[in-house]
Amino acid sequence: MEEVKKPARIGVVLSSGGGRGVYAHTGFLLALRQLGIEVSAIAGCSAGALVGGIAASGADLQQWSQVIASVRTREYWTPDPWLQFVWRLAVNKGRGYTGLSDTAAAIAFCRRNLAVQTFEECRVPFYSLAMDLGRGAKVLFAAGELAPRMMASAAMPLLYRPVEIAGSLYTDGAVIELAPTEAICCKHNLDALIVHHTSVHREGGEGMAWAVRQPWSLIEILNLLLYRHRPWYLSDQPLAFQRCPHGCGTPLIVLECDLPELVWPLNSGGPRVQAAALSQSLASLQPYAGILMSDPHRLPLPRVSAGQAATPAARCNTAPEPEDGEHYPE
Repeated sequence: MEEVKKPARIGVVLSSGGGRGVYAHTGFLLALRQLGIEVSAIAGCSAGALVGGIAASGADLQQWSQVIASVRTREYWTPDPWLQFVWRLAVNKGRGYTGLSDTAAAIAFCRRNLAVQTFEECRVPFYSLAMDLGRGAKVLFAAGELAPRMMASAAMPLLYRPVEIAGSLYTDGAVIELAPTEAICCKHNLDALIVHHTSVHREGGEGMAWAVRQPWSLIEILNLLLYRHRPWYLSDQPLAFQRCPHGCGTPLIVLECDLPELVWPLNSGGPRVQAAALSQSLASLQPYAGILMSDPHRLPLPRVSAGQAATPAARCNTAPEPEDGEHYPE
């Protein structure tokens, strides 16, 4: 009797990308659902951590898309009153002032939209990348309460104060890495990984000129700094095929859609970004969906040289983790 082949185990990595990334990642995940692509594990940074946590919890993505289509700024950002801000800067000379807004409203917003409240209860494994300010190193959250750890990954400097968890302060994971591509490959025996990249990249005088023309120019200048380097996995094409460089050789599909602009605060334009990400993801992935779900190694992948061939010992990110689920790479 012929053995029935199991569907490929596919993981998803969702990059940082600010508010635009929240809408874009939602559209991308809705496209995967339309294509019938089941996700076996998720890792995310910043915007990717917010949407990834919602999806991993088992929340209805269509309902989530409706929520963010009508979200109000005060539901996720509550900046200090101007008088208090000026007082802190003028009288206290900025001592102890670490951001325009705390994260309480944003964390509460996440809690309201999650289907479960902890990593351990998630429908699929989920990892959230943040920057540990005390250690000066990245951390991958994989245990504990979801909402504060999702927001720790998305607490953009200047806009938000760092998130305190168990006595340590965390800020936006994009400060150190735009997408945690090594987080889930071998850990969950994945057959393929899809990286959805939404970070805006601008360089030189043209990028700076654009930033100073926007509302909240300081935020756009910070974006220029955060996203100044294009990650190794990107090419000059909206769809690219790579292999995991961390030893296992897992097939990677990299998707970088051409999305509309969306500037802070996020009071309009989000649904247009989501619709663009949905339609472009469908168009890019549909020709490869069947192969991806059955035999990802038949994708048009770059050749592996003899020196790069994966071996049973060549597995990425397999170091043991502390009991709290936080992993600090050496």
